[in-house]
Amino acid sequence: MQPHISDVFNSEFEHLLLESMADGVFTLDENGIITSWNPAMERITGYTTEEAVGESCSLLNFNRCFSKSCPAGIIECGIYKHGRIDGKECFLKHKNGNDVPVIKSARILKDKTGGVRGVVETVTNLTELHKARREAEEANRRMGEIYRFDNIIGKSSAMQRIFSTIKAAASSDATILVQGESGTGKELVAGAVHYNSSRADMPFITVNSSALSESLLESELFGHVKGAFTGAVRDRIGRFEKAEGGTLFLDEIGELSPFIQVKLLRVLQERELERVGESEKRKIDIRVITATNRNLYSLVKSGKFREDLYYRLKVFPINIPPLRERKKDIPILISHFIKLQDNKTGKRITGVTQQAMRILMDYNWPGNVRELENAIEHAFVLCENEHIDIFDLPVEIRRIEYQLDSTKLHEADERTGTIRKKMTREFLLETLEASNWNKAEVARRVGVSRAAIWKYMKKWNIPTAKP
Repeated sequence: MQPHISDVFNSEFEHLLLESMADGVFTLDENGIITSWNPAMERITGYTTEEAVGESCSLLNFNRCFSKSCPAGIIECGIYKHGRIDGKECFLKHKNGNDVPVIKSARILKDKTGGVRGVVETVTNLTELHKARREAEEANRRMGEIYRFDNIIGKSSAMQRIFSTIKAAASSDATILVQGESGTGKELVAGAVHYNSSRADMPFITVNSSALSESLLESELFGHVKGAFTGAVRDRIGRFEKAEGGTLFLDEIGELSPFIQVKLLRVLQERELERVGESEKRKIDIRVITATNRNLYSLVKSGKFREDLYYRLKVFPINIPPLRERKKDIPILISHFIKLQDNKTGKRITGVTQQAMRILMDYNWPGNVRELENAIEHAFVLCENEHIDIFDLPVEIRRIEYQLDSTKLHEADERTGTIRKKMTREFLLETLEASNWNKAEVARRVGVSRAAIWKYMKKWNIPTAKP
């Protein structure tokens, strides 16, 4: 009797289905002998179909089968007793001897009378997932390194108070408000609190509140459901949910709109949220740290920030002093940033000259520590010696250097011990000759800016290059 055309089609269809599956599929007979083996199993295990079919299931040497180490035999493994295995994470042994992380599932196949005909098993390769997990763990470890106390530089009394405050904050679960000018290191402080707290192994999620519009920020923070608005083609969890068990850091909190302020207040009070477009309340367990470079209390008084939210946020305030108020920290910050750039660029710069240090100490640093770090990075591009000098620094910092009157250039510099002579055409020519007409070197020797040297040369009609 010829097989029915539908039986032939179904058989071919099943064959193509097994061939195209990314998951490994194999079957066993009632004695635990492999009877079929799809191409995905060949890729996952390294064994060809010819090598696997006819062998015992112990070929795979799963490290877990109902809490038993394989090979345990088809009867001992418990599949007959339990009838199924659902999503068990384990390892199988690859042909080359390596352990392959997988999820295995299995079902007993019975005939119409209830007799066991065999077992069907599926295997999902978790190698990429395990790699992603390791990368996430490594990223979390690196984040912990970035936010170590060691990376918050400062020996001034002001910074010692900050360190004590961070340690106290890390030992509690209170909501924290970090206040300070731009560039003072507010995120670094928030990270230090998180990575020295009991939540250190959980996510540290950051959001810049000023970077998004109100509607986008709402979706970013609280998530949304499919169809909540145009473009919401799927459900999306927000940053609050991503921070579950860990810490959410909201920077630029003073820029929040009144609507977002209300929603944030509700989350802080009730410890639950609703995604945009749904009414289901979702419980969350997170710590909230906020930061601002604005005076929140002034915003409260002017009616631009909710008073009840303000007091919810400043349960434990941390105020970071600007760099101009802790100038004792500038030399060690410079040393720290030079070491970082040495490692990054391969250069071997060991410090800054006295004149450059004087300018760096006199500068007001409106951009604070971030501006200082950028200034050192800028200097590394230009510096060709072992020490960063005045003209390696950004021009806006050099502009504040002392503009000495030519009649006062004979005065002694108490800090360097050098004697500045009165600037004359003859003296300038002598210094140019001695410096091989290097204007930067002349400026260093005389103690004025290179721009001043150019002005004197123009004033006295001295050629720009050696005649």
